[in-house]
Amino acid sequence: MSPETVISDFSVTSPPTQPFDVENFDHFVMKTYGRFPLALTKGSGCRVWDTTGREYLDFVAGIATCTLGHAHPALIKAVTEQIQKLHHVSNLYYIPEQGELAQWIVEHSCADKVFFCNSGAEANEAAIKLARKYAHQVLDLEIPVIVTAHASFHGRTLATLTATGQPKYQQGFSPLVPGFAYVPYNDIGAIENAITDIDEGNSRVAAIMLEPLQGEGGVRPGDLEYFQRLRQICDDTGILLIFDEVQVGVGRTGKYWGYENLGVEPDIFTSAKGLAGGIPIGAMMCKDFCNVFEPGSHASTFGGNPFACAAALSVAHTIEAEHLLQNVQARGEQLRAKLGAIALKYPKLFIEVRGWGLINGLELHPDTAITSLDLVKEAMNQGLLLAPAGPKVLRFVPPLIVSSQEVEAAAAKLEQAIAATV
Repeated sequence: MSPETVISDFSVTSPPTQPFDVENFDHFVMKTYGRFPLALTKGSGCRVWDTTGREYLDFVAGIATCTLGHAHPALIKAVTEQIQKLHHVSNLYYIPEQGELAQWIVEHSCADKVFFCNSGAEANEAAIKLARKYAHQVLDLEIPVIVTAHASFHGRTLATLTATGQPKYQQGFSPLVPGFAYVPYNDIGAIENAITDIDEGNSRVAAIMLEPLQGEGGVRPGDLEYFQRLRQICDDTGILLIFDEVQVGVGRTGKYWGYENLGVEPDIFTSAKGLAGGIPIGAMMCKDFCNVFEPGSHASTFGGNPFACAAALSVAHTIEAEHLLQNVQARGEQLRAKLGAIALKYPKLFIEVRGWGLINGLELHPDTAITSLDLVKEAMNQGLLLAPAGPKVLRFVPPLIVSSQEVEAAAAKLEQAIAATV
């Protein structure tokens, strides 16, 4: 089954046609999200339907999470078969599906070992803990420091929130976790200066933690020369290089892992969003030399359970069987070409299109009064779901199965939204 035809093979029953009770929802659920006035009930491929039966083209995909789109037959089959056998057991015992998934990841990456958890924040938390334990146990550091980038996003646990280089997310949660420093992204001089400045007394840089492409920070790809120089610095100094691949891993960039776009290998990297196509899972991978975890160092009750791992294995095997990496590359080029044409048509509104594969951003001119949120809302009115990546960047992260016709349709709906906004 080719990526172009997979969508048409889904069947969807008609969703209910009744309004959703927002007031009742808000009465019981904490308001930790600024939600759009939309309640979705059904999905098929790259399409979703709301409670009134209206159809939308989904270029959010759970924020780069629904790798195979919605209701993909392979994922349905995997989770159905697994739930009928065994959905959860403790990690006190061996879990065959977990071992099989870890083997697939190792065979398709630079990693030697895998730790499983439930989310991107947990995966990054595990990476931070591993780096600190390595710093104490191997490097004999008293006060290890992890350097991260401005505009980064690494999660909302207290440690990953501190690692996130965006003060707006940290407000109200002090005191933050000590042991972090921040530098501008893609600026090698800043990294070199930070290493020099921090390496005083009992403090020393133990790890550098970066996204190969900053997602929440505005869909900003890493610079090739920057990351290659960074790898050299880490090799020369013994500093660990950690990549947060929560948003860009598992085929999203047209390669299995984001680091493959940069020509370097990390010592530790993380994954989550797209790994199981929307079933909660997280993973932290590392090379053997820095694998200092031992029984009792770290754990997760639900991490690597049979259900989540079976789902992730079905995603992995489908990416291979349906040649989705090639589809991501082709559809990504097509999407950037369409967005580039739109940017040229509206030069006072847009300044740049950037991205890899099927994670792309369209940046608004800083002087325009229109925000990314304005366009996201109007695109929704036109039947297209998009997500902002900051106040001035539109983010496009459709399922990896998206077809050329759907990319054309999304571009047309975007133009309609722009025309209705300007």
